[in-house]
Amino acid sequence: MNTRQAARREKDAYDLVAYPSFPYPDTHPDRLAVMAILHGLSPAPVERCRVLEIGCNEGANLIPMACAIPGSGFVGFDPAHLPVERGQARIRELVLTNVRLFQSNLLDVGRELGQFDYIIAHGLYAWVPEPVSDRLLALCHEFLTPHGVAFVSYNVLPGGHLRNMIREMMLYQVQGIEDPEQKAAAALEFLSFIAESRPSGDAFRLLIEEQLKQMQKRSPQAIYHDELSAIHHPLHFSEFVAHARKHGLQYLSESVLPPPTDPRFRSDLQPALESTAGDDIIAQEQVLDFVRMRMYRETLLCRAECEVRHDFPAEAFPKLFFASQVASSQGEASGARVFTLPGGIRMETSHAGTIALMERLAAVWPRALSFAEIAPMLAATDLADDGALSKEGATLLMRLAVAKMIELHAWKAPVAREISARPRATAGARQEARSRAHATTLLHTTLRLDDPILRSFLGLLDGTRDRTALLDALKAEFPAIPSEQLEQGIEPSLKLLHRAGLLEA
Repeated sequence: MNTRQAARREKDAYDLVAYPSFPYPDTHPDRLAVMAILHGLSPAPVERCRVLEIGCNEGANLIPMACAIPGSGFVGFDPAHLPVERGQARIRELVLTNVRLFQSNLLDVGRELGQFDYIIAHGLYAWVPEPVSDRLLALCHEFLTPHGVAFVSYNVLPGGHLRNMIREMMLYQVQGIEDPEQKAAAALEFLSFIAESRPSGDAFRLLIEEQLKQMQKRSPQAIYHDELSAIHHPLHFSEFVAHARKHGLQYLSESVLPPPTDPRFRSDLQPALESTAGDDIIAQEQVLDFVRMRMYRETLLCRAECEVRHDFPAEAFPKLFFASQVASSQGEASGARVFTLPGGIRMETSHAGTIALMERLAAVWPRALSFAEIAPMLAATDLADDGALSKEGATLLMRLAVAKMIELHAWKAPVAREISARPRATAGARQEARSRAHATTLLHTTLRLDDPILRSFLGLLDGTRDRTALLDALKAEFPAIPSEQLEQGIEPSLKLLHRAGLLEA
């Protein structure tokens, strides 16, 4: 089977079985711009940029971006016909003029598309024939503007060996099964059998059970296209970087900062890491991938001629915006405060500058503040002076960002400052609520809408209804529910949607 035949087979598979389509926060141009700025680049402003998504599915990632950033242009293409048609129907209904989806094979597109500031290729590189993955990187070089950023996700080794081992067992068991749901179910059942056949506490059993647990959270359609796909080529990080270099691209960073638990921050590993890899960032990351047993990466690339920094210069931070969704409470020590994220991560501090900063950011969430707005709090503790950030101030902000206590942004999402008399959710979210059990926020995250009342309520927030009209509409749609119960749920629902970033300014 030649490359074009393999590509056609994949197209048919995605037309036959729809791949679950969601927004991917790590691909948002805001996220890519932040990492570019931190590494010394001057990327295009998020509010005025061009974005390309290769393998856009039905546009669930691009369309919310287009809704939230009307001054930017978005283009996506996908080889499968039916997903593109669904996305085009959404665009027509929303009357969006800044986003275009079309059907095409990656091998058939060229310079006629123009240049882009941000390119997204999510879930593609490791699942296509090698000539296609080669063309993907070639297109990134052809299409990227001088300080443009390309996002490429892929499976890596050594963790990919584990995924391949499990995948081979699954594929063996499902030979001859055509129905996608039956195929996925049979594969998972077989993995359960293999795991349960091993002794309790056995390392092999624990590895399979962990992978099985992750797969059980996903849909049969996702398993059909990922684990049970015809092609899967994980590779070492260093091999991916070498491939990118052949096409005039270089490693910028990953799409997100490493978490505090990452081996990179372990002082006991530093001597061995330095003796093995020296100051070579690529060699360091490859060694760390062995330590991490990493199986997946979301890598950012830029043009080879760009000067990339890895020291996070203090002058980068004044170009950014800052946000935090922490809750503040009294600490145990005198004058200390505890800041807790929704997931339970907490930090206690007595540092006056940190407390002032975190309290202010918590008070304005989901909005972000500019550096000029937070500089007075930092200046009060000598972390900034005359609008410039000190080295200590940069270290503090970076530590808070790595700890996930604060978010760094290159763009202010157009979220509502407060809940207005006639609240308005985004048109895209209201559209999603009519047909899906989730909605995409202005922060490019996903809010589950498992409660049918909340889902209906979101659809009503078009900016024309006050509280009375909202209650009347809910009573008409849910006549069996006491009106007092519906009324009592209005304010909590509005607060939930506002904090999620679904109400627009």
